Amino acid sequence: MGERQGVLAYAFLANSRVTRNRPEDEHRFQVKYSSDPHATLPIERDASQLLTTIFVGIDPERKIMVGADPVLHDGTKMFISLEFKRSHVETVLDVGWHAWERESSKPESDPVEVLVGVQQKHVLEFITFERHALGLDAGHRQLVAEQLLGNPILNAATIAPHALTSELKMPANEVLDLIQKASRLKMAVRGWVAEHHLEQYLRSVPGVKDCRRLDEEGRPDIELRFKRSGPLLIECKNVLRVTGKGGIPRVDFQRTRASKADPCSRYYQPGDFHVLAACLHAVTENWEYRFIPTMHLPGHLKCAGRIQSNLRVDAGWYKDPADAFTALT
Repeated sequence: MGERQGVLAYAFLANSRVTRNRPEDEHRFQVKYSSDPHATLPIERDASQLLTTIFVGIDPERKIMVGADPVLHDGTKMFISLEFKRSHVETVLDVGWHAWERESSKPESDPVEVLVGVQQKHVLEFITFERHALGLDAGHRQLVAEQLLGNPILNAATIAPHALTSELKMPANEVLDLIQKASRLKMAVRGWVAEHHLEQYLRSVPGVKDCRRLDEEGRPDIELRFKRSGPLLIECKNVLRVTGKGGIPRVDFQRTRASKADPCSRYYQPGDFHVLAACLHAVTENWEYRFIPTMHLPGHLKCAGRIQSNLRVDAGWYKDPADAFTALT
């Protein structure tokens, strides 16, 4: 018996109609559920996870569907268009699915967004993908799309018996299956795993002491002391799945939302924490990191006192966190 899936779909017509002053190879879908040009669209999500929310453009002529991140578009303005290229559509038609970064007209201010396109025959797999990808950052959204849509049969690993399996009265594989199917649980586990690996790594660095995770909303991820320093705060951010020129990893370094009264509040300040740790997992699929003091990060071009949002994890970043901590003094 197949799995029953409920869907809450925010669906729009996608097409490639030629528009004046727009590229000839452009496809798009427009968000329009109202005649009010100032209206915004709240995106509903089912807390019980019985319904999966999707935010999609449907091209009935080509029988494809292109999905955007529902979380990112919660409260989006009406009448905006989400554009993508003919080359993306051709890949979807050739392969059956495709995930890519959307090209933004305002790359310095817009968060990086990953679009996922599928043929009609892969709609159910797409819904499963969106259930797993709920709340993920752009890099891991693209990674999960490639893993799930590119390899739809994912086998759970076999592990040795654990006390937790006895407590839950479930075999280990069933626990893993439960995590795999519950998007919020998987997102929480993935976040804790990333912080766990980072914490364990930092604990092994000579000179580091009093290293602990900060499980508090709005605070950096880790606090530690290095040699004779005072408390140092570490923030961990995931890189994007697609690297830049020369294979350089990239970090979309901004908050998802900004205060309406202060658009610059979207961007971090050097004083928010001392060191930024870039997790390379979305690129390498290994839990490895690069480090840089926030005072070494480039300033934002338009928001004084804020940090630039598009960061390249290049040679200026440290592989050894001790070097980053030493650079603070």
